Amino acid sequence: MRIIGVYNIKGGVGKTAAAVNLAYLSAREGYRTLIWDLDPQAAATFYLRVKPEVKGGSREMIKRGNELDDHIKGSDFDNLDLLPADFSYRNMDLMLGEAKKPAKQLLRLLRPLSEQYDRIFLDCPPSISLVSENIFRAADGLLIPTIPTTLSLRTYRQLVEFLDGHRVNGVERMPFFSMVDRRKRMHLDMLEQLPGRYPELMKSFIPYASEVERMGIHRAPLSVYAARSVAGDAYERLWAEVKGRL
Repeated sequence: MRIIGVYNIKGGVGKTAAAVNLAYLSAREGYRTLIWDLDPQAAATFYLRVKPEVKGGSREMIKRGNELDDHIKGSDFDNLDLLPADFSYRNMDLMLGEAKKPAKQLLRLLRPLSEQYDRIFLDCPPSISLVSENIFRAADGLLIPTIPTTLSLRTYRQLVEFLDGHRVNGVERMPFFSMVDRRKRMHLDMLEQLPGRYPELMKSFIPYASEVERMGIHRAPLSVYAARSVAGDAYERLWAEVKGRL
């Protein structure tokens, strides 16, 4: 089993779109795949047409050690399941803080799923918190969608400083450019200059595209309704690169 966190400190960078599209591609290849929507905004849950509700919420899940199996839902796609979001996740930091070994609770909950799933994608809320630290310590790889702008690059540096400062080792850092607009000089400059400064940067990038925005209308992964689009091809390339890195 491989656990892949899709994370950024900033919101609005294409995090959920990446999680859903890459998880779908994983499932399409025959990998038994699960998405855990940890964001109380529940965007991944909405895309996959599942009600954003977990019986007992995060309190029951963490304090009483409820098995995640009880909350997993199927999707419309073979090999792809969802652990839906719940509005109670907004208080998950508090629940984790009251537990023993608070930074490793999500890993404790995920371990029993190792025989059921080959890939688990964690769609993460945009913050640095105890939830985030749990994700960092549970994941084998951390996908970090980054818009090629000064502020987005600054948040990536902040994340690197956090990981190094808290000695989060053993997680593969996989930043990639997201929502790239080739009409913008700054985007073009960063595409050219930053790979030399950040060797961990993925070669594949996701363009800014209306097809991705229409996921909210179709409520499906991009490859279902626009597989041959430029963005669809970009997610295919990114997934191939992720597999190679893990």
